Amino acid sequence: MNINPLRSDMAMRVALLLVVAGFLAAFLWNADQQPPMVGRPMPDFNLPADNGGNVSLDDYKGKILVLNFWATWCGPCVEELPSLDRFARTFQGKGVEVVAISVDDDDKAYNDFLKQHPVAMRLARDRDKRTSINYGTFKYPETYIAGRDGHLLRKIVGPADWMNDQVIGQFEEWLKQGN
Repeated sequence: MNINPLRSDMAMRVALLLVVAGFLAAFLWNADQQPPMVGRPMPDFNLPADNGGNVSLDDYKGKILVLNFWATWCGPCVEELPSLDRFARTFQGKGVEVVAISVDDDDKAYNDFLKQHPVAMRLARDRDKRTSINYGTFKYPETYIAGRDGHLLRKIVGPADWMNDQVIGQFEEWLKQGN
């Protein structure tokens, strides 16, 4: 039997990597929280809002919630932000609320960014990234859309064009359906 040492070494490295990834996932993941799945309840959260007070999932019962995880150091997030803000303004007072949750831990960079790029939507901070981890967020930006009952309607990984006719049409349909 001829065993290729290079192949054996690669297999050991892959196995070790899988074990380390499993330990990291178990360590970082809150066992009581599961990432949201379409049709199932979204995990609750409670985060400090930029304008004072806190933001939680319960604050938006009865409305469609667009929950966007982003960061100032994330190029695609920065590109998406103006579109998301226009979307928030378009649906303001119509039963759709947008909350942009920053995972930035550098207060100065975050505040400087918002001075240069002011937005109207509700902003919150997840400095320790506990909420984004509980949501299963692995790439920024990542967006979770909750129906009026708090169940996940859709998850979007990566940037979106929020003013796209299809996106606007989908939200108008959800509003008509009472989601």
